[in-house]
Amino acid sequence: MSQPDKQPPEGIVAQDDRRAYPRHSVQVQLELRQEGSDVPMRLTTSDLSRNGCYVEMMEPLSAGTRLQATLWLGEERIRSRGCVVTRHPQFGNGIMFLEFEGNGEELLKNYLEAINNE
Repeated sequence: MSQPDKQPPEGIVAQDDRRAYPRHSVQVQLELRQEGSDVPMRLTTSDLSRNGCYVEMMEPLSAGTRLQATLWLGEERIRSRGCVVTRHPQFGNGIMFLEFEGNGEELLKNYLEAINNE
């Protein structure tokens, strides 16, 4: 007699964390500009990782919106192209960094490693 496979109860779905890099709860000054717009949005991250960040905003942008993002890490300015990947109405947006200018990716990596070592 065969036994049925053990399944989680209905309605409960286990999801693996698909993030490539850990999040850090850190507030960093951020400026976002929608592609094609010169109007800056000055915000602060609520968390940050090597490939993205989360920002709280009352009127979040639509998922898929392309952005220019500028992070200020102390005296360093890091620029990146990005894309809104999550939208939580009246709360905020998750933003994925797509392409960094210059050595921005390395600067961000070093900054986050220094946070881990504190």
